[in-house]
Amino acid sequence: MRDVSMAMITTVQQHILQQQQEMLKSTGREPTGTFSWLLSGITLAAKMIEAKIRSAGLSDVYGAFGAENVQGEQQQKLDVYANQALLHCLGLRDSVAALVSEEDEEPVTFNRDAETGKYIIVFDPLDGSSNIDVNVNVGTIFSVLRRMPAELGTLEESILQPGFRQVAAGYVVYGPSTVLVYTTGNGVHGFTLDPTIGAFVLSNEKMRMPEQGSYYSVNEANAAGWPEEYRGYVEMLRTGGLKKEYSSRYIGSLVADFHRTLLKGGVFLYPPTLKQPKGKLRLLYEANPLAFIAEQAGGMATYGAGRILDIKPEGIHQRTPFCVGSRREMEALVAAVSPAATSASAR
Repeated sequence: MRDVSMAMITTVQQHILQQQQEMLKSTGREPTGTFSWLLSGITLAAKMIEAKIRSAGLSDVYGAFGAENVQGEQQQKLDVYANQALLHCLGLRDSVAALVSEEDEEPVTFNRDAETGKYIIVFDPLDGSSNIDVNVNVGTIFSVLRRMPAELGTLEESILQPGFRQVAAGYVVYGPSTVLVYTTGNGVHGFTLDPTIGAFVLSNEKMRMPEQGSYYSVNEANAAGWPEEYRGYVEMLRTGGLKKEYSSRYIGSLVADFHRTLLKGGVFLYPPTLKQPKGKLRLLYEANPLAFIAEQAGGMATYGAGRILDIKPEGIHQRTPFCVGSRREMEALVAAVSPAATSASAR
């Protein structure tokens, strides 16, 4: 008889449940399906966004929406759709206490008991959306925080926890294939959307960032406004100071640039500038989740004067300088960049 066996797949929800079982064995804590159910809201929204992006050229979803978001940035039609999709899919989960989006001035909160509404989800619904009209990769970034007990802090204080208190973080890249990468503090795992079954399937388990890469990624058009230490660092990479030849790769879509850095190694930089001394990228829903993933994959992330995940947020749309990458490049960066040049921008 012909052998018709096939390899079994692992979906992202199955993977979460397996990790919870491992947690039970190692800690004795009873796992629940709450987090798997929570993540299913993110994956459902991601599939809705992916479907809309795939048909963007065939429907009226390209171009500007006609309004600015709280950042003062021109909203794209797909920004609005992605934000609505995430708010809808996650708002229906009883475990969600608050949703914080790049597109909204204030958090969306739910009148749920602290015992039920245990989680806060912070997200950039469509990172790199200014590139969508020219068919460049875009993405979704998310971070999950646990609500603090009432005696330790209010819901508002729970939203402004430092990044090291994240319980999960991840992103989705919408490109030639749609890829979800996430961590719950037990390694980094990647999943690829299989359109034939409509599920994110495990494709990269326990991802590790190379110790040293071959690429640096930075918008060199801003170099004249960088602190001198950053200019010197990039020049050092260009001239073989780390005993390796580097190539420049900059897409201008944070998720895509970070995803390449995770897979291939190297360094991504968004230094402070004269125009934006506090940095451009947002701490809660851009820098923190990607820093968490980088550290879990063996890399590092800094704002120049310290670890990204140690910053105590002061507001939901706070900006920060952001440098992330392989350990070899990041150790050289930390040694090269003067804390005096960047500490003021991170306060």
